[in-house]
Amino acid sequence: MHPESKAFLEAYLNNASPTGFETPGQQLWLDYLKPYSDDYITDVYGNTVAVVNPGAAYKVVIEAHADEISWFVNYINEDGLIYVIRNGGSDHQIAPSMRVNIHTQKGMVQGVFGWPAIHVRKADKEESPALKNIIVDVGACSRKEVEEMGIHVGCVMTYRDEVIYLNDRFLCGRALDNRIGGFMIAEVVKRLHQNGVKLPFTLYAVNAVQEEIGLRGAEMISRRLKPDVAIITDVCHDTTTPLYEPREQGYQRCSSGPVLTYGPAVQNNLLNMIIEVAGDKGIPFQRAAVSRSTGTDTDSFAYSGEGVASALISLPLKYMHTTVETVHLDDVENVIKLMYEFVVQLPAGHDFRYIK
Repeated sequence: MHPESKAFLEAYLNNASPTGFETPGQQLWLDYLKPYSDDYITDVYGNTVAVVNPGAAYKVVIEAHADEISWFVNYINEDGLIYVIRNGGSDHQIAPSMRVNIHTQKGMVQGVFGWPAIHVRKADKEESPALKNIIVDVGACSRKEVEEMGIHVGCVMTYRDEVIYLNDRFLCGRALDNRIGGFMIAEVVKRLHQNGVKLPFTLYAVNAVQEEIGLRGAEMISRRLKPDVAIITDVCHDTTTPLYEPREQGYQRCSSGPVLTYGPAVQNNLLNMIIEVAGDKGIPFQRAAVSRSTGTDTDSFAYSGEGVASALISLPLKYMHTTVETVHLDDVENVIKLMYEFVVQLPAGHDFRYIK
């Protein structure tokens, strides 16, 4: 990986971007892409779009989502302990002993999810971590002290974990879901510029907000852009790790390439073109199937307006919605290559309809 790309990747992943509070990360992402794009678009909720070759009649989207799961301050008791609710799909089971940053108007406040010692818990009556019993301690002795720090109900908090590399092949950290997607679409735009590619259509690189609470940002921006084609990238589960059942959840594995999904929201002619590109360029890929929705921003784009030809290119990931989400760097590169090669070969005006 080029040093500039690696530096951006690490800065972008280490920056917090909780759902509904994505702006600092969006600005970082946009600043990285400004030298490689022609224009940009933002909206009132923070969706951010880098535009290449604006004004063309045919419009193509490559998209990822910018937000990460987090917590909200929900209640502060008289002893200064904080109870939380989820902002997205945060896992209460992993919270105990984790460090957090609480985002306040006075700045960042550090805290910890406390948990009683193992030797004071009675095995026959032991409670598992749950929203009713996990608490955040910020070193205060009263509600008043907490409030004087700038903390109030509604403050958002994120885990204090930064990216690391495992065996020089895997990238590990919080919020790879799906900020790694924002990195990958940014690299596509960067390579188009560096290689002097002149596109015959307008390309929108969309970094959407609020995916983790229902694909909301993609819903907004898809209606505004009205694209002809949308390629979405998100993460999917590596089902070779414990507690997955490949017979039920499919077989996807880190290091084996991007995952291409079959399902009602995925336009088959578009998917087949992506598969042809992968074959022509020697890019490995895996297949997955969904019985209904994909559960990703693909659904919002596919069913926007009169319908948009949409497809999903997923990055296999271990340990989703934890602070140690893990991906293989070869897979990251191959997702970038597949999106890039697809965009380069796509003719303007291509009609993906089944019946013409």
